[in-house]
Amino acid sequence: MVTVRAPAAKRARAAGPRIVSVRLSAQAELEARPDGHVFVRHESSWFDLGWFSAGAAKRALELHMGVPLAASARRGKVDREFESLMRRLARNGLLEYPVGQKRGVDSVVIEPQMADYSPQTPPLRTTDVLALSRFAYLRRRGEEIVLESPRAGALFRICDPKIAAALSLLATPQPVGRLRESFPERELLALLVDCQILFKVDPKSQRGLRDEEGDADLALWDFHDLLFHARSTPGRHANPLGGVYSYASVTPAPPAVRRRWPGKTIDLNALSRAAGDASPTARLLRQRHSVRSFDGERPVTLAELGQFLDGTARVVSTWQERVDLGAARPLVSYAMRPYPSGGASYALELYLAADRCEGLVRGLYHYDASQHALIAIDVPLPHLETLFAEAQGSMGAPGKPQIVITITARFGRVSWKYSSLAYALILKDVGVLLQTFYLMATDMGLGGCAIGSANIDLFGKMTGIAFHVEGPVGQFALGRGAPSGATD
Repeated sequence: MVTVRAPAAKRARAAGPRIVSVRLSAQAELEARPDGHVFVRHESSWFDLGWFSAGAAKRALELHMGVPLAASARRGKVDREFESLMRRLARNGLLEYPVGQKRGVDSVVIEPQMADYSPQTPPLRTTDVLALSRFAYLRRRGEEIVLESPRAGALFRICDPKIAAALSLLATPQPVGRLRESFPERELLALLVDCQILFKVDPKSQRGLRDEEGDADLALWDFHDLLFHARSTPGRHANPLGGVYSYASVTPAPPAVRRRWPGKTIDLNALSRAAGDASPTARLLRQRHSVRSFDGERPVTLAELGQFLDGTARVVSTWQERVDLGAARPLVSYAMRPYPSGGASYALELYLAADRCEGLVRGLYHYDASQHALIAIDVPLPHLETLFAEAQGSMGAPGKPQIVITITARFGRVSWKYSSLAYALILKDVGVLLQTFYLMATDMGLGGCAIGSANIDLFGKMTGIAFHVEGPVGQFALGRGAPSGATD
């Protein structure tokens, strides 16, 4: 048995960038047994990678030093096996890509943030003009400097301080030919362009850098909003996410109820008793609870689903108004719904993944709130299964939800008007809608549970919509609660 520590690679490629290698990440441990059975350990857990030929298993051990990507152009049997092994390691986030390694010292290390990332070097000419993305940022991570962007499929760990300093030149557009001294290896510039950390600028354009970068939908985003969206949900980063109790060893858990202020206390209990019985709304609020276990013998019906959507999310009225902006008076349309929304924006959309619903074929649907109708969306079955599995895992439920409602936002609807607080307003709207879902489910005798996260990359794959145009901002599981299901 041979054991080494190191990082590995991702997807098959015809030929990798010349200056880039692939190796096992420092947090992983690779074990290749004499019979070709390969395992990898990460965070105290072992993953079975399968059986490989002796040649492929032996070659896998080279990953601790790094294997040049350009060498993967060979297409022998061992090469194909090795690429298969690297893809499996990549799916578990166990790869990194050293760039410009000299005498065992890396100048840059690429850390994938998305499972399907592989380094690519689009062609660059000497006359091409490049600029630093307004979404890119350089920060300290422990004792390291990393270059990131919410648009990028990977981050760049900057090991050479000269490269970090040279990036500041790209705050203003620069021809590639002028960057030779600061970036002697043009492939590094191409790698940054591929990750949209750098972008090509048309020197003849008069539109300005904000409009030059990306499409009109991207122009509507502020830096902090796009970063918040990409880093607070799974799908576009490799950071720990969810209830991992990161600071349990640092400080005690804050109390559930705030410590009482020392001022004079006015007791409201007697006044509440004098007011009599609680109103129907107050009783409904107190009855509200999360249901994580659903009745497998009695799925929710299509009629009940229609009633639920009618009471919570359908368009109840529409109108148009002109906004007075001085010389310009753009016409804006509005569509009122049952829940409140900041500035009457109503940017939220609903996508329903139905696993078990009497009268509805299993699949993914968009809720057309203006017509009160469901529109079927053709999606690959593995993506649908992944959505159900992730929702079940996020809830800690014993089985799949009957229906998973993914709440998305058409971000530009809000950011077209609001500056600096657009994404915060969207999240406030999500909270209001989730409470509306809870109250309606309780009133109908159904069960529901808000889900803490939704995979923005998975939604993009299912619908083909770019994550910055429309993407998940919340999820809700709906169904008929089991007789003795888990609640809180």
